[in-house]
Amino acid sequence: MVYPVVWMIVSSFKANNEIFSNPGLIPTTLTFENYITGWRGYAGTSFETFFINSLLMCAAAIIGNLISCTMAAYAFARLNFTGKRFWFMIMMITLMLPGHVTLVPRYILLNNFGWVGSYLPIIVPKFLATDAFFVFLLVQFIRGIPKEIEEAAIVDGCTKVGVFLRIIVPLATPALVTTALFTFLWTWDDFFNHLLYLTRPDIFTVSRALRTFVGDAGAVSNWGGALAMATLSIVPAFILFFSLQKYFVQGIATTGIKG
Repeated sequence: MVYPVVWMIVSSFKANNEIFSNPGLIPTTLTFENYITGWRGYAGTSFETFFINSLLMCAAAIIGNLISCTMAAYAFARLNFTGKRFWFMIMMITLMLPGHVTLVPRYILLNNFGWVGSYLPIIVPKFLATDAFFVFLLVQFIRGIPKEIEEAAIVDGCTKVGVFLRIIVPLATPALVTTALFTFLWTWDDFFNHLLYLTRPDIFTVSRALRTFVGDAGAVSNWGGALAMATLSIVPAFILFFSLQKYFVQGIATTGIKG
């Protein structure tokens, strides 16, 4: 499982003519030229811009999911409203609905909004709790929080909004970290939506920019640059995952036990 990743990292330091002629993990010569040529980017836009675009998009997606999914989960887990079970069932059904089923109508709708060619088709849905997986994960976690804590807060004069902000959100930190981490990874690694909606080089993300190394005929002329930028693209995900690993494991484990 690890070998392809190690091979990619090692090959990023090989000369172009050595990448496939010497497929081993020990290069005969080391060069940083691949990182220099790859960093130049595409159509006059460097990979620095692509990395900034990806980070900003991921930050917006994380904020959107944390706000909307937490509010939706609190409503399903604690509040009583008409059709609660029905709407929860509808939300769960969307988990089993392949994304390709809604691909064409979603594109037509967003194109009619004039959003194609911008980040809006990717960011705005995050603020509408469209990721049912995170809503379900947070619902399971919130259900495991003792109701007595909320009742005590209400007796002390706290409102439902106060309970949500002062009790639920702090106690749900492990699940929120898990949501943020998954949102970052899925948004950072997403290629299809970025290919579909991002049409200008100046707004390309890293995953979309890596596609520019592949020509129209499917050939890659600069394998060294492609592997070098692919290597750099996994660095943020590694840093984020290992720095938040404790909370991530705690969020998944606790959610599973209390579910």
